[in-house]
Amino acid sequence: MPHNMIARIHDLFNNTALRKTFLKIRLPLGLVFLILIATQIKPAYFFPGLALSVLGELFQVWCLATIKTKKKLTVVGPYMFMRNPMYVGRFFQLFGIIMMTGNAWFMLAFAVLYYFYMINRVKREEKVLLALFGNDYEEYCRNVNRYLPSLKKFDRKLMWSFDKESFRQNHAAINILATGICYMILYIVAFHW
Repeated sequence: MPHNMIARIHDLFNNTALRKTFLKIRLPLGLVFLILIATQIKPAYFFPGLALSVLGELFQVWCLATIKTKKKLTVVGPYMFMRNPMYVGRFFQLFGIIMMTGNAWFMLAFAVLYYFYMINRVKREEKVLLALFGNDYEEYCRNVNRYLPSLKKFDRKLMWSFDKESFRQNHAAINILATGICYMILYIVAFHW
């Protein structure tokens, strides 16, 4: 029974029509999420949650300024430590915001939902990357973990990769601005509402 339920959840996260619909409504849905979270924030949890979220955002921006989407297999910067650092950064960015509520049930629900989202999205992306980069990607997969950081392929010279063109093309500035606005809204609601 549990295996059957988990398979159905994976099917749900891989449903093409549902994913297309979600893509179309992700901004209004994000706004609803922000409003719901903002009404639940507890000031005592705001700054610890903010610290975790900012670390996640910084990590995600580093990824955005490093990755060469579909042009070149990115194996430098955060991609030297794990294959999917952007999803890990985004997890901590959003988890930190949810942590501001101090509600363990919200945090658990988010962690479970994000797990299914990330696992299924990464499986789909890996097929695309394998088709694009072939043997290079297979070797990268053998040497670098999906999510857990490893120092196996550490190279100090390649660690601090920051490409202005990638930063621009991947809309990192917009990401920073939107995240900063969210933080300001959450702060105002938590301390001045």
